[in-house]
Amino acid sequence: MPGSAYFHIPFCVNICHYCDFNKVFLKGQPVDEYLAYMEKEMINTIRKTPFSKLKTIFIGGGTPTALEYEQFETFLNMVNRHFSSDDLDEFTVEANPEQTDRKKLEIMQASGVNRLSIGVQAFQEHLLKELGRTHVKEDVFRTVSEAKAVGIENISLDIMFGLPGQNVDMLKESLQFAFSMDVPHFSAYSLQLEKKTVFYNRAMKGDLLLPEQEVEARMYEVLMEEMHKHGYVQYEISNFARPGYESKHNLQYWNNNEYYGIGAGAHSYVNGKRMANAGPLKKYMALIDETGFPYVHSEKLTASAKMEEELFMGLRKMDGVSDARFRQRYGTSMFTVFGPQIDALLVKGWLKKSGDKVSLTKEGTFLGNEVFQEFIGVV
Repeated sequence: MPGSAYFHIPFCVNICHYCDFNKVFLKGQPVDEYLAYMEKEMINTIRKTPFSKLKTIFIGGGTPTALEYEQFETFLNMVNRHFSSDDLDEFTVEANPEQTDRKKLEIMQASGVNRLSIGVQAFQEHLLKELGRTHVKEDVFRTVSEAKAVGIENISLDIMFGLPGQNVDMLKESLQFAFSMDVPHFSAYSLQLEKKTVFYNRAMKGDLLLPEQEVEARMYEVLMEEMHKHGYVQYEISNFARPGYESKHNLQYWNNNEYYGIGAGAHSYVNGKRMANAGPLKKYMALIDETGFPYVHSEKLTASAKMEEELFMGLRKMDGVSDARFRQRYGTSMFTVFGPQIDALLVKGWLKKSGDKVSLTKEGTFLGNEVFQEFIGVV
């Protein structure tokens, strides 16, 4: 049964050059109509699969804070109307600093939002322009300050490394600016070239100068060192937090738990099925009119697929995967199912074993995708 819900607002004032999430330019879009259809999906989803305890809500995009004040308030009221829960621990909204002012923060706080995830990426103006971002450094400081002023202190900043034109010193400078804001959580990702993005197209033309692989690896090492030095614990490959401020919502994913996904392009994992919603707005709304749901793909996971996901999702966490939990879920030991793969990775030094748990070594964190690949298609 789902313990979390994700809501997707696909509208953006501008499109970042690296982003492959489902998004559209805000101007000229049927925003009010889309929100009304989201509510239809909410109602139908809860009617079909009610929840008993909802622990986390996450509103992402796109850019949720691109909505106008009235639209934003209307939408948050919808979410609360259909997904309110006494068990809710965490209610997160993604925000772009240049589109988040005090009034929007006050709307969030009044609606029960208690966590803000701010897209920062870098603090150098030339890097922000290269990324297609439209904020400046001062926007981040203002947004963090105003969020704290209205009572939202659980704040996460997104940082990127391995960017075109970026070097290790620039990353260090960005981190120092970020640490000065005294926030409890960071997500820090290396740039990934995704198809259908500006950066991917430029790379295919040979027009994108990225740091060498060794330099990117050094950036990741510096990131881990600086986070540790400033009191942030790495609890997942790309996430760092002060104790008690880990992202409860993202842990639902990494713990392979079920969740609702509402909105164009959203994904769900409900009753053992993974479902994908239509991305284009017209198709999303048309499917809801036709069937009540916007699904374009639905797959009932086999026991084998669930076990594989348990490993490659769970190993993202520094805490790793517990065999006791694996046995409880699947009635067998992960060492029975994946023994040869685990043994080979232990020998390589990419995994380590402690008690009934296996987890990534420091070397393994640099090679995460190669580690995870070992568990796909095994069973």
